[in-house]
Amino acid sequence: MTATELTAADLAPGRPVVFRGGTVLTMDDAHRVLPGADVLVVGERIAEVGPGLAVPDGTAEIDASGGIVMPGMVDTHRHMWQTAMRGYGADWTLTQYFVWYYLQWGKSFRPQDVYAGNLLSAIEAIDAGVTTSVDWSHGLQSTEHADAAVDALEEVPGRFVLAYGNIQQGPWEWSGTPEFRDFYVRRMDGRGDMLGFQMAFDIPGDSEFKEKAAFEVARELGVPVSTHAGVWGATNDNGIRLMHEHGFMTPQTVYVHCATLSPDSYDRIAATGGSASVSTESEQSAGQGYPPTWKLREHGIPVSLSMDTSVWWSADLFSAMRTTLGADRARDHLEAHGREDTVTHHRLRAETVVDWATRGGAAALGLGSAIGSLEAGKKADIVLIKNDASPAMFPILNTYGHVAFQAQRGDVHTVVINGRVVKHAHRLIGADLAKARDAVGQTVDHLMSELGPEAWAEGMHPEIPESRVRENPYTYTYTDGDQGAAGDAKDQAE
Repeated sequence: MTATELTAADLAPGRPVVFRGGTVLTMDDAHRVLPGADVLVVGERIAEVGPGLAVPDGTAEIDASGGIVMPGMVDTHRHMWQTAMRGYGADWTLTQYFVWYYLQWGKSFRPQDVYAGNLLSAIEAIDAGVTTSVDWSHGLQSTEHADAAVDALEEVPGRFVLAYGNIQQGPWEWSGTPEFRDFYVRRMDGRGDMLGFQMAFDIPGDSEFKEKAAFEVARELGVPVSTHAGVWGATNDNGIRLMHEHGFMTPQTVYVHCATLSPDSYDRIAATGGSASVSTESEQSAGQGYPPTWKLREHGIPVSLSMDTSVWWSADLFSAMRTTLGADRARDHLEAHGREDTVTHHRLRAETVVDWATRGGAAALGLGSAIGSLEAGKKADIVLIKNDASPAMFPILNTYGHVAFQAQRGDVHTVVINGRVVKHAHRLIGADLAKARDAVGQTVDHLMSELGPEAWAEGMHPEIPESRVRENPYTYTYTDGDQGAAGDAKDQAE
């Protein structure tokens, strides 16, 4: 049966599937690239990878020729509940983001609004080939909001991690309540690798270190912490020092952004085995600090990639790879030019950022033994990049370079998560986009009503600060007389 004949019924859960004849980016320890190879999926796992595989009777065959078969991508930090406000803050700085969500309107989000944002975001992720997403869910004002967040994640056939947070209270407050512990036991404890859990909160660096109580809860529950670290004007070296001195920096800790830290803080992260989640588009635009992969590489800190929030950006890790390469290389060039030197060989390669988008994310979440590479025995989280209608999808010469610089979310042909085909031939399977559209529409109507037309417009279009163009000493203005004199001089010269 050919790929064009496959329907959703042909790809029903439980049926073996084989990708035939693609260029396979294994992302294994050797980073093997296998041209014209197959990937066989049986049950939840990858059964075999290699050329000309024999397959069980009844296996659905997907033609991967002319395409790239790679591990599913992993987004380690995304405020999924904000997706209902897609693009609203396109012209915001980080300050305006904080004011709008933390101080003004974040409280207006009801549980059903968190549900709507999460549902749309989860569907968007799998459509873009992001098979695992961390929902950095800091809009959970109550456990009712948290239940709504999980309800949405469970409706979509993806792999998710709920990072529980609440920007309306201190973490020492919400983490100590009986309701929070009850929620964890009811909805999260022992759920396996399809629905993981983190605690999500920040450490501004106050010497009182009230966040200590939340870290102790995380330790008692045995769950990781994800924190925004090294964010200009918000979280700093003092927060890292307090975490380290109290013994709360662990190999499971994920430090988001890490853009404005000192060498001492980077050394503490490296020494304790933590990892950094870099959101390059966010850091470039919002102002957390210059995207820090150039510093993280110097200190040997593992990196994963993330998209932050759809109030600015989308779930497009192709864009994350592209912008991360650009920002890192731009910094190298800038520093070299400052020394009157020239960069003749790039340090950061396309291969590395593809690794960060797959293996790096899996390792950061403690899932490195289950996902992140295409190897027999691992969970089958697989993406086929193929688009015969796109002139940018051939020729495929440098496979890593093609993923990082040429491919885009529209080229995601097939997505398999935990052995289940959730997208094929560029169409989603098992995701109710119409339901998400309706839920998000209701959320937008609610928020527009809460804000009113004036506040809604002001929030979307922040004031543009005045700018001054410096005086140019070379500016010359001709008068009619000057032009005539210039013409006479020209005539005389001729």
